[in-house]
Amino acid sequence: MLEWAGIPPDESPRRGGPTGPYLQSQRLELYTQAVEALLKTGAAYPCFCSPQRLELLKKEALRSHQTPRYDNRCRNLSQGQVAQKLAKDPKPAIRFRLEDEAPAFQDLIFGWNRHEVASVEGDPVILKSDGFPTYHLACVVDDHHMGISHVLRGSEWLVSTSKHLLLYQALGWSPPRFAHLPLLLNKDGSKLSKRQGDIFLECFAAAGFLPDALLDIITNCGSGFAENRTGRTLPELIAQFDLTRITCHSALLDLEKLPEFNRLHLRRLVSSETQRRQLVEKLQVLVEETFGSQLPDRTVLDTAYVERIILLRQGHICRLQDLVSPTHSYLWTRPAVRRAQLYAISEKVDVIAKYVLGLLERPDMSLTQEILNAELKKLSEGLAGTKHSDVMKLLRVALSGQPQGPPVAEMMVSLGPKEVRERIQKVLSN
Repeated sequence: MLEWAGIPPDESPRRGGPTGPYLQSQRLELYTQAVEALLKTGAAYPCFCSPQRLELLKKEALRSHQTPRYDNRCRNLSQGQVAQKLAKDPKPAIRFRLEDEAPAFQDLIFGWNRHEVASVEGDPVILKSDGFPTYHLACVVDDHHMGISHVLRGSEWLVSTSKHLLLYQALGWSPPRFAHLPLLLNKDGSKLSKRQGDIFLECFAAAGFLPDALLDIITNCGSGFAENRTGRTLPELIAQFDLTRITCHSALLDLEKLPEFNRLHLRRLVSSETQRRQLVEKLQVLVEETFGSQLPDRTVLDTAYVERIILLRQGHICRLQDLVSPTHSYLWTRPAVRRAQLYAISEKVDVIAKYVLGLLERPDMSLTQEILNAELKKLSEGLAGTKHSDVMKLLRVALSGQPQGPPVAEMMVSLGPKEVRERIQKVLSN
């Protein structure tokens, strides 16, 4: 999904890179080496507590309205006791011995921090009994071996940073700089949750939202820029981003505004000939998928026709998918309209139809929206007792089968003279 968003990782399992492997399961030896070094200096120790005992500790703490924490029971086992237990349980979990004096650190966003972790929590597991590390060990070992200089991560990790710095200290490694980013929250201040279902990037991509629109709305509701404005592209975001401008406040994400952001970026794509060509191809696929056997003939898939639709409707649609919605179905399929439907709007069906058909026959007539609007206005003025709005409604129903929709002149330009003529003649014969 990062590749879809146009921000592919520099190094990854897929791309490879100089500091691989990039799958945790292939780096277990590195974690084991770090743990062995910590065991040797006494900074870590094996824990033989059963899951049942740990669960009991948790329940007792909750019953007493206390924060659950490990009681460090295995911290002071003698060498003899450890050897005895290892004979029965050769693969215990490994815990890190938290020091009382946690180092202070300067976060690039939240400033100076120190969290006395030893006073509020028990010694954390750093290597599970299955040989896999927990995040606390993995992030320290991976960042050290990968030469990471700056760690930017969510602010929920701020309180764990002292723990990570104690690990760096115990391993004799220099830590990177840390910048904890404020969280992205729902508009009402609640946390974004996987249970919301449609919050996954795949859902946005499938619904036709553009990567640039998502990047734009997320950076727009956050901080890190001199000014907040919509419509920024990825190169602009990169050029303007300034870490020192990130605030501590959480960003409220109003996804109801996403369609508007998407409309803006869709228009930008339409204005580029190369990108427009890609949009035409995508729309051709969408039309075929949506209407299939309903298509009167293949001419509606002609590149010139599909491109004309995109150019005329840009600014009115938020997503390419909107063009295959029921509102726009008239562009791809012929509506079933009966003459009686038009008579219900105005009795001057024949006069209106004859005038429009005459317009289409005029050899000197260049069918632009401006000319058509002027001609249709002239037609309405010449019809005593008939409102202009009724003339428009009648023609809209005749062409699309719908009482509402785009302006009639735009409909006529979209469909083209031949199709408009055929549709009007078909209604008159029904």
